[in-house]
Amino acid sequence: MPSLRAMLVNWNLKRTVKSQPLHELPAEVLRANFEKPAPEHPPAGVSMTSVDDGPVKGEWHRADKSAAGLTILYLHGGGYYFGSPKAYRKLTFALAQECHAEVFSLDYRQAPEAPFPAAVDDAVAAYEWLLAERRDPSRLFLAGDSAGGGLAMALMLSIRERGLPMPAGAVLYSPWTDMAVSGASLDTNEPTDVMFKKLYIVEGAKQYLNGADPKNPLASPLYGELAGLPPILTYASASEVLLDDATRLHEKLVAAGVEAKLVVEKGLAHIWPLFVGAMPESMKTIRQTAAFIRGRFNLNRVK
Repeated sequence: MPSLRAMLVNWNLKRTVKSQPLHELPAEVLRANFEKPAPEHPPAGVSMTSVDDGPVKGEWHRADKSAAGLTILYLHGGGYYFGSPKAYRKLTFALAQECHAEVFSLDYRQAPEAPFPAAVDDAVAAYEWLLAERRDPSRLFLAGDSAGGGLAMALMLSIRERGLPMPAGAVLYSPWTDMAVSGASLDTNEPTDVMFKKLYIVEGAKQYLNGADPKNPLASPLYGELAGLPPILTYASASEVLLDDATRLHEKLVAAGVEAKLVVEKGLAHIWPLFVGAMPESMKTIRQTAAFIRGRFNLNRVK
């Protein structure tokens, strides 16, 4: 059962997000609204540096006590048309702290100005940039939520295509992996999802694809060949409309021989780790993420 604070978050999301015609709101309005609660400064123990004059754009969030070379490339969600490193700071600050890592939160191009495959191209450019910066791929992890979770999967498919070294693993929060919008949970969970209606997903996919094939694996990793990918930890809520995007992906990963784990929580909002400070379940999942990442190297496992 979700905590009282999680239930309060659910109530507020129903009132402020699900009740809005998200598919009709201009991208600039959604982007501005999503950034309003973002902190301007990192907490004690974390530093923040903007990157805006090189081949990629984004923010470094570095734990003061980071394990040598442990890097996380974070890909934010927002349906490929809103969200930003700033909007996700609470989550990425917490990841940096709990994982004792350096987190690079990528500011990738978004629709409608830059539809598919711009986000994938930017994610590949960021990964190649990190490799050029001598980041050891065996100590480099990917993480992402919703659209960013799907983008992390698309990035791994691109890495394999290009013959680049794979990252050490990936963590996906409520990943959006099917632009064909075919999951049964889009209908069955519409009454229980506190953030989205099926219509928002359908229209968001159209905007991102801009006429591209919805089953192109770089847009919809669910339809890709998944063999050869690194270990993947996936989280989803049992009540969200994108539940089947996570469960079907996990089934395909297992069938392809990938080391994979799926955690399904009951009664929580889509990408609940985003709500750091608002509900205890957020930090619980981030600590589990840290255990997965740091546990690959036996670095002070988080319990």
